[in-house]
Amino acid sequence: YITFRFKYLDLMLFFVPLYMWLNVGSCASLNTRIVGGENAPEGAWPWQASFHFNNNHFCGGSLINSQWVLSAAHCFESNPSMVNLRVYLGRQSQQLANINEVVREVSQIILHPDYDNTPSNNDIALIQMSSTVTFTDYIRPVCLAAQDSVFEAGLIVWVTGWVSLPFPQTLQEVDVPIVSNAECVGSYNTLTNNMLCAGQEGKDSCQGDSGGPLVVKSGSLWLEAGVVSFGRGCALAEFPGVYARVSQYQSWFILTIPKYPRFLKGSICQT
Repeated sequence: YITFRFKYLDLMLFFVPLYMWLNVGSCASLNTRIVGGENAPEGAWPWQASFHFNNNHFCGGSLINSQWVLSAAHCFESNPSMVNLRVYLGRQSQQLANINEVVREVSQIILHPDYDNTPSNNDIALIQMSSTVTFTDYIRPVCLAAQDSVFEAGLIVWVTGWVSLPFPQTLQEVDVPIVSNAECVGSYNTLTNNMLCAGQEGKDSCQGDSGGPLVVKSGSLWLEAGVVSFGRGCALAEFPGVYARVSQYQSWFILTIPKYPRFLKGSICQT
């Protein structure tokens, strides 16, 4: 998350052809559900990924099929090497034993070709793991918001991550409202249509959450609407968090990875 803020420790149902659904597995439809957040129930967010460099967590991500993880481009631009880079899935604590987790090395890092770190535009990346993972109750992919998905201001969404927490660094969850781009541009004059804003005073994603998912429930399924990108400070009333808008990248996902994620059309209003 870029603290203004790089949150990186330096270091449909939408109609798609049937073949797009093969070998992907269904999206997770488990129980729900970090500033202002609380400990997440184990297994509540089975797509959550943790990237480690030299055995230290530095960014989050989300599992989108059996071998690919979605994250933020800024997490990897200064460290493109895959040496000593690993991704953990099914992880609850960063410092205690996690019997449900698996770990994979990274075999490929693909930053969006139009990523621009100055305004943090197109801050999105696809990470290929060294081998596939088996889906369990604790490891499952999330659906992705399809092109033209709409999430109205005030809609409650969820963000997860480990932030910079004391021992045992348990996964955190927080609910935040969507902030319209028309309002958010008053806080960030570099805001683009590729970005989505969410947050309120006392609740936000923050350092260590970069690349992690912002998700919303649609019926019985969860879909990822945003990827944690940047913001000014943490949980400040006048500066909501900014996220890469996932629905803008459906074509790029399809062109880039061989086993497409499942896309879900979101047209969800505040209730």
